[in-house]
Amino acid sequence: MAMTDARRFAPATARNREPIAAILRDVLPPEGTVLEVASGTGEHAIFLAQAFPNLAWQPSDPDPAAIASIRAWAEAARLPNLRPPLTIDAAAADWPVERADAMLCVNMIHISPWEATVGLMRAAGRLLPAGAPLVLYGPYLQQGVETAPSNLAFDADLRRRDERWGLRRLEDVVALAEGEGLRLEAVHAMPANNLTVVLRREG
Repeated sequence: MAMTDARRFAPATARNREPIAAILRDVLPPEGTVLEVASGTGEHAIFLAQAFPNLAWQPSDPDPAAIASIRAWAEAARLPNLRPPLTIDAAAADWPVERADAMLCVNMIHISPWEATVGLMRAAGRLLPAGAPLVLYGPYLQQGVETAPSNLAFDADLRRRDERWGLRRLEDVVALAEGEGLRLEAVHAMPANNLTVVLRREG
């Protein structure tokens, strides 16, 4: 089937989708709805909806071009458990979602204002039931852990592009999550000096 012009590609997806899925297999519930925040191109949504057919996959993004890309990927894949994308600005106070059984956010926190992370944690505390996971993926700065030179260069480049962007201190992100009723469960080292961070909604 021919792809539409709206379909976007992120080269990193092919490198990180399998490692992310491997973590998710031990973290996600057996059924329910996974809300993916900042789905970007939509490639992760397609791959993960295929990998977890018993879960309803809900992609979202604030960017109209990303929404168009997600729709184009979905049109080609025609997966029964992939829902139409929602327009969600993570920093917004109100999201068009009432509940999620799990949440996933890949590569957003470092390329968005801090307010987006604040909104993400606030929404997770509101939408997730007790015991449900919020899974984060991306590069972070960690206290007591030497930062890879490539990540330092990436951080400098991000801040040149937008002073509101940049790698976040993992401790700051976890503290913000704890303030919204989530606890840190695990931190997994991933390819290309990234981390997968698993948080759980407390009861």
